[in-house]
Amino acid sequence: MQRIISVVPLLIALHLWPPQASAAEDVNAAASGATSSEAPVLQDQVPDRYVVVRGDTLWDISARFLKNPWKWPEIWGINKDQIHDPHWIYPGDVVLLDRTGAHPRLRLEGSADGGTSRWTGNELQVARLTPQVRGRPIDALPIPTIPAKVIEPFLIRPLVVDTHQTAAAPTIVATTDQRVVISAGDTAYVRGMPNPPMGHWQVFRQGRIFQDPDSKELLGFEAVYLGDANVADVGPVSTVHIASATQEIASGDKLAVSPPLLNAPYVPRAPDRKVHGRVIAGSDNAVVEMGTYSVIIANKGARDGLEVGHVLGLYRSEGTVPLGNNRVEALPEQRYGLMLVFRVFEKMSYGLVVSSRRPVHVLDTVANP
Repeated sequence: MQRIISVVPLLIALHLWPPQASAAEDVNAAASGATSSEAPVLQDQVPDRYVVVRGDTLWDISARFLKNPWKWPEIWGINKDQIHDPHWIYPGDVVLLDRTGAHPRLRLEGSADGGTSRWTGNELQVARLTPQVRGRPIDALPIPTIPAKVIEPFLIRPLVVDTHQTAAAPTIVATTDQRVVISAGDTAYVRGMPNPPMGHWQVFRQGRIFQDPDSKELLGFEAVYLGDANVADVGPVSTVHIASATQEIASGDKLAVSPPLLNAPYVPRAPDRKVHGRVIAGSDNAVVEMGTYSVIIANKGARDGLEVGHVLGLYRSEGTVPLGNNRVEALPEQRYGLMLVFRVFEKMSYGLVVSSRRPVHVLDTVANP
């Protein structure tokens, strides 16, 4: 039986592990949804230089220098074009805080242009004061924006499909020896496979139904990942071999082309336009505690102007006050945490909670930080 995620206030009583955000980060920010106009604010004990090490993330480095890490593009001097197609910072790079100008700026040590060429894809210009050699292992990996292992499962699966996609998806109509269920190594027969087949295929089953808690609009269906399939033959009924399976696969299950790995670099930043929505679910209904490094789902997506890399504040009212005559009024919402959007669909987005002082509740507000 399908479950409709039309959340109600008592659906989840969430609790998270010890707080990981500073009190300064969460200073009584109003949840009006207006875009933030505050300037970058340096940490109280901000370092003058920092050597990037393996395991760092762009968000971690931002937070070392800034109380509002989503202001990273401004203190680095990155423009909007560079935000959409930046290049990475690598372990061994030295990030410097330059206080010589009218406003503090971050730059890479040894870079004549402050390191911004690293963000545009141009060759990095180096001002050599003395002969020197700086090496980097040929297999050195750039630092990610947020922890890669946490979000990787959400980058390589379809996650959300709409009614049209579900209806048009190739469908398993029969299995090996007419078994009820099959697994890795078995063969399945599929109707609706395009010719020629496009790329690598994944098997999914429709799961949760996501519905807007306010408008009741259908936002999409969860695509529950079941495994991977290789196409052996294409025809009116195509033959596929199940390469791997995380769950049993049966007739009626659907196939979708594996999405490209979404590991392109991106810079944490606030949205340019007003965003005001809600947390509608966690990554799994079995998850009853959501806090820092938890994946959450919001009811805002590409049509609302959200992009990968956008940072949203998490807000909640602390209760109500009596007005008399049995009337009450909700206290102003306060920001208690931040989420960074890493996967965007038309009507929904997946985000990682990068800081939180308290439990993340379904129906909490997501808005500009």
